[in-house]
Amino acid sequence: MTAADVLRDAAARLAEAGIESPRREARLLWEHAQGRSERGAFESLLARRLAREPLAYIVGHKEFWSLDFAVGPGALVPRPETETLIEQALSAFPDRTAPLRILDLGTGSGCLLVTALTLYPKARGVGVDISGQALAWARENAGRHGVGDRVAFLLGGWEAAEGQFDLVLSNPPYVAEAEMAGLAPELGYEPRNALAAGPEGLEAYRALGPAIAALLAPQGRAFLEIGAGQAEAAGAALTAGGLEIAGVAPDLSGVPRCLMARQGRRP
Repeated sequence: MTAADVLRDAAARLAEAGIESPRREARLLWEHAQGRSERGAFESLLARRLAREPLAYIVGHKEFWSLDFAVGPGALVPRPETETLIEQALSAFPDRTAPLRILDLGTGSGCLLVTALTLYPKARGVGVDISGQALAWARENAGRHGVGDRVAFLLGGWEAAEGQFDLVLSNPPYVAEAEMAGLAPELGYEPRNALAAGPEGLEAYRALGPAIAALLAPQGRAFLEIGAGQAEAAGAALTAGGLEIAGVAPDLSGVPRCLMARQGRRP
């Protein structure tokens, strides 16, 4: 079979497995296989994708904000909708020379924090995650994009950070437990504790409200990702923790995706 025949057959098998953009994915797997010398490399990669392992895990990287991030087991795959948080942060802090103090709670691959540090070259950042495996990816990406000397990574929960921050970013878990079984098969490979958040999908916001209120500078801003239909409930959870909701921003699909918060008004 020619390469074209192999790609056509692979695309047909991917399509039959319910994978979107099968021709594109077949091509990406083929290109990735060319860097390997062992016999059957492409077929091995294809079998992994047919089993619905995320493409990003197989090829080892994913683009976010036009930057290339290393990613694999233990960290969520960066997604386009999460870029909404970066867009809103840039709108709130238009001065790219500002020496911002940036905190990323649940940093995962580090895509949010590393991107922010590349956009604000005088900023310094802290990334917190409960997973050492995720922090390994974040450290790799900080080094890859030349911001390693301006960032510290902490292993722990939401409360692990100390100090005051101008900009807080977070893409917390927000999937209700009952909804987990209905997610795309690829998500079964990604860390469950980065996805599931109790019976209502709100546990993380309830914990993040007081944590962020204690860490956010008086004029600081926090930007948190939310799931579809969660704006009101997640906003109420953050407000109960001492924050004030300053707005809600949609992603490119028009889905409310980013809650913007600031310190709550005190009596």
